[in-house]
Amino acid sequence: MSTLSTLIHITERIMFYVQSNVLVLVKFIPLYLIYELPLFLIITFGIIKWTKEKTRINNTKLFYLPKVSCVITCYAEGDAVKETIQSLVEQTYPGKIEIIAVIDGAVQNNHTYHVAKECKQLFKRKNREIVLLPKWQRGGRVSTLNAGLSYAKGEIIVNVDADTSFDNDMMANLVRLFEDPNVPAVGGALRVRNVNKTLWTRMQAIEYLISMQGGKTGLAQCNLINNISGAFGAFRRDFLKQIGGWDTHTAEDLDLTVRIKQYFKRYPNLKIPYATASIAHTDAPQSFKELVLQRLRWDGDLLFLYLRKHWPAFSPKLLGWKNFLFTLFYGYLQNVMLPFVIFVYFVGVAIIYPWQFSLALIFVIYALYLLTIGYFYLLVLVSVSERPKQDFTLFLWLPLYPIYAFIMRLVCCFALVNEVFRRSHEESSMAPWWVLKRGQKF
Repeated sequence: MSTLSTLIHITERIMFYVQSNVLVLVKFIPLYLIYELPLFLIITFGIIKWTKEKTRINNTKLFYLPKVSCVITCYAEGDAVKETIQSLVEQTYPGKIEIIAVIDGAVQNNHTYHVAKECKQLFKRKNREIVLLPKWQRGGRVSTLNAGLSYAKGEIIVNVDADTSFDNDMMANLVRLFEDPNVPAVGGALRVRNVNKTLWTRMQAIEYLISMQGGKTGLAQCNLINNISGAFGAFRRDFLKQIGGWDTHTAEDLDLTVRIKQYFKRYPNLKIPYATASIAHTDAPQSFKELVLQRLRWDGDLLFLYLRKHWPAFSPKLLGWKNFLFTLFYGYLQNVMLPFVIFVYFVGVAIIYPWQFSLALIFVIYALYLLTIGYFYLLVLVSVSERPKQDFTLFLWLPLYPIYAFIMRLVCCFALVNEVFRRSHEESSMAPWWVLKRGQKF
């Protein structure tokens, strides 16, 4: 029998199982609907609300013009620092911008240091000041951010990665959200800059578009953002200093967001918006190996912060009931428990049921997730995206996304186990080992 005939035969048998066992297959769907549907509705209604507000906000003239300090964390980015600094200098924001390039380990990273030094002479513009702050011994990302914070003179602090560049209206759109005195911090919008490099960068571009541009835009309308990105976030300087700045260990972005949200119950008017129109462009891992190493760090750090460092603060007395319940279901359960549920579920189905039924079930689940992803993709494309033509080119890659998401769930399982048994957050490349080892144990 030829290969084509074999494939046709297998497909026919799978479709037969789908048709003959449709009622059995449907039994597996309610759990998905019960868990995902509330999040599905929150994000959808949030995006609709944001769309209605967008026109009014864009037509409102900006009168609040505080000085802004941008702290750029530089380590080994080399020439990429130039593009970051230039994109900040060229902002259309009429207020003053202080651009602080903090070079961590300037002795080892002499090239990065000299590129940043050249930028100080090369880019000169009114209301723009470039400051070079070399840290001769490497201390890690947190010490770099806090060094910039200690020097900064601006009312608003923006943390920036040195491999990130910005649209020239980023700052104007970002500062606008701080007109509300109840806003201590704002999450910035991220896009994948090297989207067309590999299959993996395309998958991450879809992920960023749906989960960040779409998901965070919707969740922000209910004040439910779980994380302010470490590559691009903004804070009131006085508030940031009051809570102690960035803390040691790793995943400093999630750590800081969790600490900010611990004030929500005591100060119910506090809120963390998402700056959907403030666009940053960052380079995503291009190879599968680089991507896995990144996610091992991200997912392992998440378990460390939720279940080791901040578990005493996981209380409605600090977070408020709304954020407590959301963090329980879509922070703890979704990111810590769900990957293992998915893994055990698929292994169990493969062992218990005939292979034809298992493949039929996988096909149904795949179709359901593809339908969901397709819906959110179209919703973001129509309602949120400021580059719909560019984002439309990702449409042909959508069928691969559910497979990518499943692979990332498996990576997450390994990362969580790795953190439990090996405390992998202490092996992060974000800081030297002697810095992480001296941090408080949890």
